[in-house]
Amino acid sequence: MIKTEYDHIAPYVTKDQTLIRELLHPAVHGEGRTSLAEAVLAPGLVSELHLHEATEEIYHYTQGRGVMTLGVEKLDVRRGSTVLIPPGTPHQVENTGDGDMRILCICSPPYSHEDTKLLQRTP
Repeated sequence: MIKTEYDHIAPYVTKDQTLIRELLHPAVHGEGRTSLAEAVLAPGLVSELHLHEATEEIYHYTQGRGVMTLGVEKLDVRRGSTVLIPPGTPHQVENTGDGDMRILCICSPPYSHEDTKLLQRTP
């Protein structure tokens, strides 16, 4: 069994420029085939448009509001929204709210920088 504590996990910046805290990740915690992380995006920030060739992701928004690009669609997202991101689908998140946007990110297979392909740079 693996158990972690939020306050003991150091955040880092991913390849798409999002602040991430790996709540559970096999490469860090030693077990499992899925990763769970919390992403935090400050007001006005936009993540880099990117895709993962092998990884399926689920984003569950726990705080804030914004716009998520998913392929060619633009989705309004807010606390309580959940979005499935199939492998190979370009995606990006913009925080249009007044406070931090927080997203729980489930990845299978687990998140890796190597599986993250940046598609364009945002201004």
